Amino acid sequence: MDVLQSLALAGGMAWASGMRLYAVVFAAGLLGRLGYLDLPSTLQALENPWVLGLSGTLLVVEFLADKIPVVDSVWDSVQTLIRIPSGALLAALALGDHDPAWMLAAGLLGGTLTAGMHAAKASGRALVNTSPEPFSNFAVSLGEDVAAAAGMSAAVFFPGFFLVFLGVFVLFLLWLLPKIIRGVVGVFRTLTGRRS
Repeated sequence: MDVLQSLALAGGMAWASGMRLYAVVFAAGLLGRLGYLDLPSTLQALENPWVLGLSGTLLVVEFLADKIPVVDSVWDSVQTLIRIPSGALLAALALGDHDPAWMLAAGLLGGTLTAGMHAAKASGRALVNTSPEPFSNFAVSLGEDVAAAAGMSAAVFFPGFFLVFLGVFVLFLLWLLPKIIRGVVGVFRTLTGRRS
């Protein structure tokens, strides 16, 4: 795997892990096992049947939990402790066949990217959960499923395109995140009756 493909895989895994960690692990392992993705030696454990079985089971649990209002926010809270270090690890291991300095840099940037994506997802979903009807939550969750799948597919099959997309997305996220956080703080203040 050349450097461009490795960078795209690292970025794609970190980015999508912020939304759907278990789908990322399962998809990468399955694509590798079926011969559609030449995983670096450091990620070939994802092709193991036990890893595929466990990640597939957790993918189903996450898929269902993410569709239920409030349950999705509890799930996201717990996943904060899992998604971010896992996204950093996957990004680092995606560059495991290259210079160790690249691997370390990928882990640091990957963890940051996963954290940013997870923060945007979790806080955005907390805002959506304030809606009295359940359909918006379900629609947003399906949108996240599609986005994670499309992002991973682009990272694997169109690495150059994905890296350009990722750069633009990071700039958009830097602009959007403060607005989402202000919205969540505003909702919290309204619910608790506090004024700024």
